[in-house]
Amino acid sequence: MPARRIKLASLSAAALLVGGLAAACGGSSTTTGATSFNAASCTGGTLNVLDQSTEDTGLDPAVLYTSGGGAIPRLLFRTLTTRDTTAGAKGRTVVPDLATDTGEASENATVWTYHLKSGLKYANGEAITSADIKYGIERSFSSVLAGGPPYLRDWLVGGSTYQGPYGSDPDLASITTPNPTTIVFHLRKPEGDFPYLAAETQFAPVPKADDTGKNYNADPVSSGPYTIQSFTKGKELVLVRNTYWSRGTDSQRLACPDKIDISLGLSSTVIDQRLASSIGQDADAITTDTDVDTATLAKSASQPSLKARLTSGNFPDTTYLAFNTKAAPFDNQLVREAFSYAVDRTSLVNAQGGSQLATALTTYDPPSIGGAYHPYDYFPAGASGNAAKAKQLLAQAGYPDGLTVTLAYDSNGSSYDGPANAAALQQALAKAGITLKLDAIDDSNFDAVVTNTKTEPALSLFSWGADWPSGAPFLTPIFDGRDIVQGGGNFNLAQYSDPSVEAEIDKINQITDNSKAQAAWGDLDAQLGKLALTVPLYTVNDVVLHGSNVKNTYVDQWRGWYDISSVSVK
Repeated sequence: MPARRIKLASLSAAALLVGGLAAACGGSSTTTGATSFNAASCTGGTLNVLDQSTEDTGLDPAVLYTSGGGAIPRLLFRTLTTRDTTAGAKGRTVVPDLATDTGEASENATVWTYHLKSGLKYANGEAITSADIKYGIERSFSSVLAGGPPYLRDWLVGGSTYQGPYGSDPDLASITTPNPTTIVFHLRKPEGDFPYLAAETQFAPVPKADDTGKNYNADPVSSGPYTIQSFTKGKELVLVRNTYWSRGTDSQRLACPDKIDISLGLSSTVIDQRLASSIGQDADAITTDTDVDTATLAKSASQPSLKARLTSGNFPDTTYLAFNTKAAPFDNQLVREAFSYAVDRTSLVNAQGGSQLATALTTYDPPSIGGAYHPYDYFPAGASGNAAKAKQLLAQAGYPDGLTVTLAYDSNGSSYDGPANAAALQQALAKAGITLKLDAIDDSNFDAVVTNTKTEPALSLFSWGADWPSGAPFLTPIFDGRDIVQGGGNFNLAQYSDPSVEAEIDKINQITDNSKAQAAWGDLDAQLGKLALTVPLYTVNDVVLHGSNVKNTYVDQWRGWYDISSVSVK
């Protein structure tokens, strides 16, 4: 998905990224996972959450786009699988949630079978059944509940034409429920990453009798450790315990606080000030969507108590230069290679606040993607660009006197850090004889222009984040020619299509051994990198702050934010 992170203005190079995680309630200096803690000693109190999000679309699991369960949705909804509630690389692992395992695959990964754990109940005391999961998924196909990820429509047999359970044909036959604890999915093509997809909130159970259609988003039936006490969209969401939830069936959520009070629609400045001050109720507070700001990071260098309340982590994303290879001059690979040599990644990293807050990339897959990261650097630009090599390649391409091109970028610095990056690129490329004309597109219209094949510029500044930590959602939307969407919503900005690459993607999708699959995705990334279809620039490092009474903090490796399901308060 486009990696439109909620971020503050670019941070100063003096800002300090804190290594290590905050102390856990069990006395450990780092968070190692929900099952590592003495849950009884972490129970009680009210956790306050300070967020910029307004949750104005509500909390219907059908319309949420929160792979791995998201921060707040993970408290309300359980899914067939989920991410391992663990800090570090192990947190990229998919594990069972409602299901007894991560799925039984047919030989070619086109049929996936799940069995539910026993004793699963909603907050209303009713048993959770496989039919409820099937119905919850079917709801996500309805046009009145649009907004969730598109994979099921593409993957399931009959998914492309199915219109949801409210029409004349309510049943999606490719999902079967032989009994109340078994659900089977029939796919139209191999998908070894299906266990990752099964962690999306679309896989949360929904009891048909309680479905209120569009109004379900205000008061959904909870299958997680908390249920909604009150919800005022744009202002406040208050969660209290689901008394029917049991840690005996859920090893991935500590659910320590008795109550979680989420303040919505706050400014980033207010959030940072309140967390830094940590006064009164704010000592029991965290945020799930706001990075710490420049001033607070600077202060942390000389204030150990503040430094101890910073937590770092990574969400797999890549900011890159996107070439439209159907448009001159980028239909010429030598020109694309020249740009690859000319970029000054140090200046771009500095625009983010220095190496503590961003990491330069020469690969499309970032290191935080795990096994799909294979290091390569085919067009070594060094720390600040190789202008001489870029000029040589431009001359070979027929531009001995350089060339002038237009760079489209998002005018909103908090989305893709467009203005800062555009200025840095303009200065660096000038050294290679490349004149960049800057085209600032309003944030509200940027994606519509850039991802429309009819209006896509020849060169743009873009970011992409993985829907789950695997090479599949990172490489397929960007490089699979079958994913080119004519008109809007196209993310294969190179408009690149190669049958041999598509065949390799299909081959990898049949692999159900995750380590082997990720290694294969890494090999494919290394193969594609030789074509200079993009210029990878950097990946962001996340630094977030919490109040002084909050424990068990870590930044999860699926979303790059605090995992509320693990934290506790004194």
